[in-house]
Amino acid sequence: MIPSSIRFLDPASHRKTKLIPPQPNLLHRPWDRSLGPPASLGSTSATPPRDQDLGEREHMALAAAAALAWPCLGGNSPAWIDVPERSKSAFMELKRRKVHRYVIFKIDDITEEVVVEKTGAPGESYDDFTASLPVDDCRYAVYDLDFVSDDNCRKSKIFFISWSPDDSRIRAKTIYAVSRNQFRHELDGVHFEIQATDPDDMDLEVLRVRANRT
Repeated sequence: MIPSSIRFLDPASHRKTKLIPPQPNLLHRPWDRSLGPPASLGSTSATPPRDQDLGEREHMALAAAAALAWPCLGGNSPAWIDVPERSKSAFMELKRRKVHRYVIFKIDDITEEVVVEKTGAPGESYDDFTASLPVDDCRYAVYDLDFVSDDNCRKSKIFFISWSPDDSRIRAKTIYAVSRNQFRHELDGVHFEIQATDPDDMDLEVLRVRANRT
């Protein structure tokens, strides 16, 4: 059964508030043939909706509610997730101390936190990094790219990568998508962002071309 209301976070006060409960579904009210076809059906037929049609609609609504089970700010705003100090520290270690080549993060479904799943040593390659990403689940990652620019200067740029492969669950894709902006803004010092659904989207040459544009 779909909840009559969903809790949302008020960005101004950081307090949880309640939306007005949705209006009753007109499709579940008794249907009077004398009134003609219901306007919501968009049909001129006087045949009421079949029971299996209603079941399909309810199934789709339940699936959508499950995908959006986490609290969110509404619209295109990110979900309100927690970013513990350990996750922020891992990024700062990569940025300032260069003790990591990359950091891979995951969202913990129980604690609703972005936690560190794996860190890569400075000597690890880009292939080592991509091999550490799951093929059927979403992740966030930061990668410190060392490269030689077009003007023959050695440089370093930090990439934030949102990995959402096609084979990952719909619910995971939704949660990572709506939480991305909030987590990204917790990482001060990222130069570029890449959203990848396929390995080709985050090929090493793609990163090099982006980095050389600056």
